Amino acid sequence: MVSPWKTASVPGLQLGLGCGFWICRSYRLLFRAGAMGPHVVPRQLVWLSRWQAVCAWGASVQHRTWAGVSRMPSLLSSGGALGASPLVRRSSSSTPPDAPEVVLTQQRYPVTRLPFSVVSAEDLAAFERILPGGVVTDPEVLEASNVDWLRTVRGCSKVLLRPRTSQEVARILRYCHERNLAVNPQGGNTGMVGGSVPVFDEIILSTTLMNQVISFNSVSGTLVCQAGCVLEELSRYVEERGFVMPLDLGAKGSCHIGGNVATNAGGLRFLRYGSLHGTVLGLEVVLADGTVLDCLTSLRKDNTGYDLKQLFIGSEGTLGVITAVSIQCPPKPRAVNVAFLGCPGFAEVLQTFSSGKELLGEILSAYEFMDAECMWLVTHHLRLASPVQESPFYVLVETSGSRAGHDSEKLSDFLERALSSGLVTDGTVATDQTRLKALWALRERISEALSRDGYVYKYDLSLPTERLYDLVSDLRARLGSQAKHVVGYGHLGDGNLHLNVTSEVFSPSLLADLEPYVYEWTARQRGSVSAEHGLGFKKRGVLSYSKPPEALRLMQQLKALLDPKGILNPYKTLPAQA
Repeated sequence: MVSPWKTASVPGLQLGLGCGFWICRSYRLLFRAGAMGPHVVPRQLVWLSRWQAVCAWGASVQHRTWAGVSRMPSLLSSGGALGASPLVRRSSSSTPPDAPEVVLTQQRYPVTRLPFSVVSAEDLAAFERILPGGVVTDPEVLEASNVDWLRTVRGCSKVLLRPRTSQEVARILRYCHERNLAVNPQGGNTGMVGGSVPVFDEIILSTTLMNQVISFNSVSGTLVCQAGCVLEELSRYVEERGFVMPLDLGAKGSCHIGGNVATNAGGLRFLRYGSLHGTVLGLEVVLADGTVLDCLTSLRKDNTGYDLKQLFIGSEGTLGVITAVSIQCPPKPRAVNVAFLGCPGFAEVLQTFSSGKELLGEILSAYEFMDAECMWLVTHHLRLASPVQESPFYVLVETSGSRAGHDSEKLSDFLERALSSGLVTDGTVATDQTRLKALWALRERISEALSRDGYVYKYDLSLPTERLYDLVSDLRARLGSQAKHVVGYGHLGDGNLHLNVTSEVFSPSLLADLEPYVYEWTARQRGSVSAEHGLGFKKRGVLSYSKPPEALRLMQQLKALLDPKGILNPYKTLPAQA
């Protein structure tokens, strides 16, 4: 049998070609398949204990390892295809038919309906005049919009409105303000804290049909679009024009840009491009009384008065309904590499991050971590396969730059140091899109795997980086057999821990052992009880663990000023007394 591997003669070495990137034992060499042939970077002898590369051509090509190193499993799922799709499309409509019915929020949680009006036949007729054909009352259609993606909270709204323009939104809110009807703004319904679904019978105001790109400036990279545009579709749109969206989320296949802004979503590119407070240039927002606030500027610099758009970024639909967004898109990187590494302990995860910042510098675009239990969940529930040997921790390192050779050289320097110093025990690297997505899927689909493990108690915390994992270990000892799994993963580069606990079914006693313990622990570290998911319904009562009383009073005053009747997304974000 003829070997599929080509070889290149290098003094003292015979190396296989065909892989997008290899680090070999003995010498540091970069090989990139293609017309340019191998790119050889001489180096002093460096002993690398283990390495494996993801091949950049042909899904059927096996992984090749060096003598004495066992073959690692491929990225193929047991079904034979390259894993499942890494794009997580969160939707309640995809719920398995045998899934148990979600308990009504008003039955599970101690919450009292505020004295809002109840939707009448006259109200429905008025909405139909405003939105001909855009009023939905079918209970089967409403079911998906009443339940959150995690299937932990459920409202009982009887009407769903689907406007197409900001003027229609304005007319709806003006009417609801006059009638004292509560409104629940909803985008892709991918939130984690119950902020996107009704608590009682609030009218659901969906931005699904507000999905038009208004303009794109190919010089500045400024995108202006309606709030209902799906993040993944926007990403595809700008990438075709040489740019990328400044945020990327596991839920990109379903989430709306308006919802992203309303929750100040962080995501996977935060380390490189920062928060939406910096990348959003302007907003169009409809206030509770129907006033259209047009701050949809595309200017990078505008120092005239208060920056009002910042009030609505992260306000979770409680101060106004975002109807259009102007956002700055950075140029699309010409070279992207992803390394998926195994680490022997969390101390090594931290040291590897420090080394990455030093050696990768400006091309470091993501640094994610996950523990061994996370890997078990994605392999067990989603049938994904680990590309590296079993390790206590795993890290995903992404680099993005403009020159492939330059980036590969910096990445190989970083990996050499990590391997030779024992910070990393095994790893794999990808450069082509298929395998980049496959490696990212291991990290992005953890939340999906958790949802299949039972009832999930989710905590999205900001903590000092060096203490990031201590809470996970603490909780495992505290909860014992009460919990099926206690896992930790997240954006280590941002100091953001996603702490998740699963049980077979919702357990009040388990919840009592988790809360307020988790929040008190976080407060002692001067951390935040919500790093990027927001507060929504589930976390509104714990805001005081991260904000002083003076800040809470000011928030309440802002809410009273902009929404005096409290009709916008009630029972969310602010504590009940607000």
